[in-house]
Order: sequence, then C-alpha cells, then structure tokens
Amino acid sequence: MEHRHLDPVVTRSGRLAGAGAVVRRRLLVAVPVLAATSIGMFALGAASPVDPAKQYAGAAAFTATEENLAQIRANWGVDDPLPVQYLRWIGNLVQGDLGWSTSRHEPVASVLAARAGWTLLLIGVSLALVLVASLLLGALAAYRRGGLFDRALRTAAYAVQSMPVFWLGLTAIAVFALALGWLPAGGLTDVTATGTSWSDVAHHLILPVGVLAVSQAPWFVLFVRDAVAESMRDDHVLAARARGLPGRTVLFGHALRTALLPFLTLVGTHLPELVGGAVLVETVFSLPGLGAVTVAAALGSDFPLLAAITLVTTAVVLAANLVTDLAYAAADPRVRLDG
Repeated sequence: MEHRHLDPVVTRSGRLAGAGAVVRRRLLVAVPVLAATSIGMFALGAASPVDPAKQYAGAAAFTATEENLAQIRANWGVDDPLPVQYLRWIGNLVQGDLGWSTSRHEPVASVLAARAGWTLLLIGVSLALVLVASLLLGALAAYRRGGLFDRALRTAAYAVQSMPVFWLGLTAIAVFALALGWLPAGGLTDVTATGTSWSDVAHHLILPVGVLAVSQAPWFVLFVRDAVAESMRDDHVLAARARGLPGRTVLFGHALRTALLPFLTLVGTHLPELVGGAVLVETVFSLPGLGAVTVAAALGSDFPLLAAITLVTTAVVLAANLVTDLAYAAADPRVRLDG
C-alpha cells in the first residue's frame, strides 16, 4: 500500500478527496479482477465433461429421451458459441439472475440468501475474537519480551500455525464434545429443538468460532508481538517511560497505538485465508453456511453455484481491502493514501 507523509493538519475536504481517489483506484482494480475471475470460472464450467442437461435432469436423465435432453440444451443455449454464452451469463448476473444450482435444485440467489448470513456470523465473531485476543496477548508478550510468557506464547503460536484447521476442528470435537461432553459436536440447534433460538445457536457456535479463531490467531499474535516490541524502542515510548508513567499506560496508550496502523493492513490482507478457513470449519461442524454448499457444489460440478460463491467472495475481499485502506488513513491524520 502506497502512502506518503503530509503535514499534521489536513483539511476535511482534502481527506474526503483523498478517500474518493482511493475508492476510484480500488474500483479500477476491482473491475478487471472480477472480470478475470468470471472468465476463469466460466472457462472451467465450459471445459467440464459433465453434460448440463443430464445434470439438470438428475435421476430423470436415465429415462429421458435424447430429444428431451436436446430440448433442455436448446432452452439453456449450451450449444451456442462460448462468447455468446459468456455474455448472456454476464447479462443475467448484472440483472440479479445468478443461475440455477444443479446440486441444490433451486436458484443460486436463494442458496446465497439462505446461507450467507451464517457464514458472515461465523467469520465476524471469529475475527472479533482474534483481534481482541491477539492485541492483548501480543502486547503482553512484547512487554515481557524474552520472558516465560513470551516464549510460551510464541511456541504455542508456531505449533498452531502448523496444524490444519480441519484437524483442529476434529480434535476439538473429540475432546470437548465426545470425551468431555461440554459442547455439541455440530449443527446450529439440538436434534430435539422445534425452533431456532439465539441461545441455542450461540451454544453450538462456541466450538466452530473457537476453532476458526485459534487457527487464525498465530499470524495476528506474532505480528502484534513484533510490532509492539519494535515500537517500545520508539522515542515517544521511551520518553513516556522516562516520565514515570505506569507500565500499562506506556504499553496500551503509546506502544500499542503505534502498532495498530500496520495491524489494520494485516487484517485486510488476511481475510481470504479467514474465508477459506470458515469453509472448512463449516464442513467439519455441519453448519448451514456457504462452506457446506461450496464443497457439495465442487463435488457435484455445480458451476453456477461455484461461480457465484467465488465472485461474491472476491468482491467481499476487495471491499475489505478498500475499507482497510480507508481505516488506515483515518487512523493516522498524517498519512494519506496515494490515489
């Protein structure tokens, strides 16, 4: 991310203009990225040996006549030239028609609407937990650099960093659900539940949220630890310690605040891995989010659903990077992103 230092006093209009320039620049990047992603997903679907007519017919394809299958292909236009099919698909996307899911046997838009909220809830709560825990633990480790807590935290972080997220999920189920019986092994509600209550959902999300947060925490903890340790040597931090300020004030009021700026950038760049981890966690814990349907769509060659999920995920990541850049500029008035 490019930036340059300006005078401390920046006019409000200047900052708004800078933010607008950042948005325009990000849009100039987002459009070709989304276009390339759509072309790649369409090319994968076109190269698949799966007959979309038979896939749409399902079990009825075994008894359907060749005339019926040909009529389905004609209705869908799958025999048209690939550029024509692609432009038609893009036109439908622009109009909000995401296609038909052959694995779910319902419109793709309905699948996303019903399941995206649970995935966002899992990612949002896990990310909040990771941010709070990493800032606190990383700052404490940096303040006691080289001590027992610092060494233990780094050892644990490096160990967790090498563990696949699905292995963490299966281990958590074996320990906390099967051996101890403290928490449910999966799903959002109990088997005997007649409805969905937030208390029941929260109880079932403890393990998935914990596993996803633990799997992503090492990157953030180690980054905060190193950033705070470096900022502890800055002049303004040393001056604060020389004035006799309490250690808590020096750590959280001076050193940690300096380390927060690059930490914001890490959050944006690490979001794709968080989304990928959420897909695996949802699959392990049988959660009704986008993760399970993504796996089912991949196994069933459901390219309309896979393409929609890929495009939506790409758009969310691009938007998160934009928000991160704007937050970075807002957090430090001396810095303006180069639009």
